[in-house]
Amino acid sequence: MAHYKAEQDDWLIVYLKYLLFVFNFFFWVGGAAVMAVGVWTLVEKSGYLSVLASSTFAASAYILIFAGALVMVTGFLGFGAIIREDRSCLSTYFCLLLVIFLVELVAGVLAHLYYQRLSDELKQHLARTLAENYRQPGAADITMSVDRLQQDFKCCGSNSSADWQHSAYILSREAEGRRVPDSCCKTVVTRCGQRAHPSNIYKVEGGCITKLEQFLADHLLLMGAVGIGVACLQICGMVLTCCLHQRLQLHFY
Repeated sequence: MAHYKAEQDDWLIVYLKYLLFVFNFFFWVGGAAVMAVGVWTLVEKSGYLSVLASSTFAASAYILIFAGALVMVTGFLGFGAIIREDRSCLSTYFCLLLVIFLVELVAGVLAHLYYQRLSDELKQHLARTLAENYRQPGAADITMSVDRLQQDFKCCGSNSSADWQHSAYILSREAEGRRVPDSCCKTVVTRCGQRAHPSNIYKVEGGCITKLEQFLADHLLLMGAVGIGVACLQICGMVLTCCLHQRLQLHFY
């Protein structure tokens, strides 16, 4: 009877090991995906960050990169702990899973809070940025962000092209008679902004605010979906780790 129980325990340990090994592989892949989304957000879309009033969007991306890197390191530790059947490594693995879960929870809360006030922030800040900071001394990053924003999203102005009539740049001699910046033009050439006809510049209902708001909302939802997916894997991993740790403890004692 005791021999049968020992064989049954051995079978359960092997089963749990393989199950945790498979989970850990998907967990590691999920970590790579989380880090890739964070890096992609900062590298590909960093040109828009200068026009945002707060750094919450960038902070969420940095947290995802940190969490993704930590997941990948933890994944390697998990493989070692499973192969060696080391209970102390399994305990460390469990603790790291818990830490990563909390980090992703913080990122999720930040993303949700930012999503709630995204529209108000854009409405208050983007129009002021266009009016006060575009093409002004020391605001090169903002100027580049606005130009890229208008070209990428094919829009002009915060709510409409008329917003540029209140811009310090357009009202200055430097504008050389432009009614909108050249980045509003469908085909960008020097001083093309002097003609503000719909055939020449982008006339989009809702302006750049609508486009940028949708873009940021989609990105936040993507980051949230990836984070939730990895968090679900972590919960499964913590349960499996506890089960394996307990079985190993009973097996050796």
